[in-house]
Amino acid sequence: MSKIRTLRYPLASTTWDSAERAAMRRVIVSGKFTMGENVRRFERVFARRVGSKHCVMVNSGSSANLLMVAALFYRRKDRLERGDEVIVPAVSWSTTYAPLHQYGLKIKFVDIDPDTLNFDLAKLASAVTARTRAIFAVNLLGNPNDFDAIRRIIGRRSVLLLEDNCESLGAVFKGRQTGTFGLMGSFSSFFSHHISTMEGGMVATDDDELAQIVTCLRAHGWTRELPARNAVCGTKSADPFEESYRFVLPGYNLRPLELSGAIGVEQVKKLPRLIAARRRNAALFRELMREFPDFRIQEELGRSSWFGFSLVVRPGAPFSRAAALRALAEHGVETRPIVGGNFAKNEVVRWFDASVHGTLTAAEEIDRRGFFVGNHHYDLRRQFTLLKKALSRLPRR
Repeated sequence: MSKIRTLRYPLASTTWDSAERAAMRRVIVSGKFTMGENVRRFERVFARRVGSKHCVMVNSGSSANLLMVAALFYRRKDRLERGDEVIVPAVSWSTTYAPLHQYGLKIKFVDIDPDTLNFDLAKLASAVTARTRAIFAVNLLGNPNDFDAIRRIIGRRSVLLLEDNCESLGAVFKGRQTGTFGLMGSFSSFFSHHISTMEGGMVATDDDELAQIVTCLRAHGWTRELPARNAVCGTKSADPFEESYRFVLPGYNLRPLELSGAIGVEQVKKLPRLIAARRRNAALFRELMREFPDFRIQEELGRSSWFGFSLVVRPGAPFSRAAALRALAEHGVETRPIVGGNFAKNEVVRWFDASVHGTLTAAEEIDRRGFFVGNHHYDLRRQFTLLKKALSRLPRR
């Protein structure tokens, strides 16, 4: 194998400039680093940007998923209970699934659509039964699900909808931001995502009670951040000393830092142009890939925010995925599997109470033949020249 060259087309790059550095300096000078006014300000501006009533910031998108699942066990009505069934797509990240296991829920894997990489809607419809209590939709690689179809599938059933939108900030389906279609939606601001706060995540919801439960669970299960009258404990004492160590839910410590909140405020200002640049790159990528019909690329539904660009080697192609990955590496193009591939094959699933609905044909194809390359907030024409050179080295039919 040829020697791998220096990385010239990475998966991720920084979106920070002097604005983020100045925000960090202000926090450092203040000497106040634990969650405070900067985090609260970020929550407000983020909620406005995505069109949600509430946003609760946490330390990662993974933690956001954990708190969404946990919150459904502590609401006053229509709570989830251990043993309830939750339907998930077979392709996602580990922390879509882990909270479901940790709260004793039954996980039902459903195959994905090979083009959109989201739920296969026909299989989802056949998977929903009287035992189903929730659907956890994942908007994969920036691409929205068809929420009209999912709503029709749910119909009048008592089935809750959650969204893992960690890869899809800024995606839009019929004029509405993804992450706001479900009862709650999770977002991530990890380094490689659309905005970055170093580490960070958000829960968005229009439900007052759930927002308060998530807020309580985020910090020890105590009452400090709750309003005087709230849906979690009713009424708080007017004496702050009495409320200092009052614990009402079995919570965690998933608080973000003030540094992350301050950075997030600056990042949200840039979000429209960051998404616009990613969409321009996507148009160029799709045009480029017309020259390489042995690859299948993701079909956009609604307006994707294009986290990255998936490529799946078609059956019968005169080269293997391994050969494609070698060619890309030799040209300095960084690659990764498409999220977790067919997650149901992972060893961790032996610990889950899990089942597979039908077959996972498309998820397995993604797992064996798929990979993705990065998208960025800047013009990728030079990087696409590398991509084209690398793919042109592969044999053609």
